[in-house]
Amino acid sequence: MIIPKPLFTGARVALIAPSGPVPEGRLEPAVASVQALGLEPVVFPSCTMRHGYLAGYDRERAADFNNAFSDASIHGVICIRGGYGAQRLMDRIDWTAIAKTPKVFCGYSDVTILHLMLNQRCGFVTYHTPMPATEWYAGLDEYTERSLKNAIFGVQEPNILNPDGMPLYTIAKGVSHGVLTGGNLSLLAASLGTPYEIETKDKILFIEDIGETPYRIDRMLLMLKQAGKLRACAGILLGAFTDCAAPDPAESLTLREVITELLLDEGKPILGALQCGHIMPTMSLPLGVNVNLDATNRTLRVLEY
Repeated sequence: MIIPKPLFTGARVALIAPSGPVPEGRLEPAVASVQALGLEPVVFPSCTMRHGYLAGYDRERAADFNNAFSDASIHGVICIRGGYGAQRLMDRIDWTAIAKTPKVFCGYSDVTILHLMLNQRCGFVTYHTPMPATEWYAGLDEYTERSLKNAIFGVQEPNILNPDGMPLYTIAKGVSHGVLTGGNLSLLAASLGTPYEIETKDKILFIEDIGETPYRIDRMLLMLKQAGKLRACAGILLGAFTDCAAPDPAESLTLREVITELLLDEGKPILGALQCGHIMPTMSLPLGVNVNLDATNRTLRVLEY
């Protein structure tokens, strides 16, 4: 797996919107937040476009994605926000060309499908990070900012640690290692049966989500299970499941019960409560690196960069 060259003070970074449009009033503070990190943001057209719930037409968003990687003056590509729509771009992206120009790539949530293809087809590491028009613009706490900077500026931290006072917890004991893959559960499930589906064989599977009730989490985990993705993986890493409680708890399984019933019989080490996803503070997580998951001792360690 190729590690893209890290960013540096003054590096030019493309801001693109591969999914939803930037909310009114967010673009200027989002750009300022990127500048505050010492980077030179280049606002691509999709950041100012709207086509219903999309940031412009598919051809326009795909063009921004392709052009951001083909432009030699651009050192990194940052998705300005998530939303919906990245999966509509898959057959419009020149993956062969992009594989020849690895760059730091940042984002999360709907951006999950782009991470998968950059990891699986293009063969380079990407970064599951907060985004300028979603979190950065409002100011980042010390932990989140430090984790983000370390990721994009290439500061190597072998141990992946939650904030102080937020311990990981063991769901199933064991130790495993493999390439870290995954992201938003809804997008992972949506990839199944397509040419862009997640590959989990011998990998550590990371999942997170937001706003999904336990029965919906149940259904999506079941899809991964029945597709053989859980059996194939080497271990499971659970991030934040924000606002995923049932509206009527008395009529529902708990999220913990869903996880226990669907995951434990796979016999994999499972570590929970990783502070990553739709939550603050949040860590920036390198996807595509080899990691060691020790669910018994509740540790996660990068084996190589």
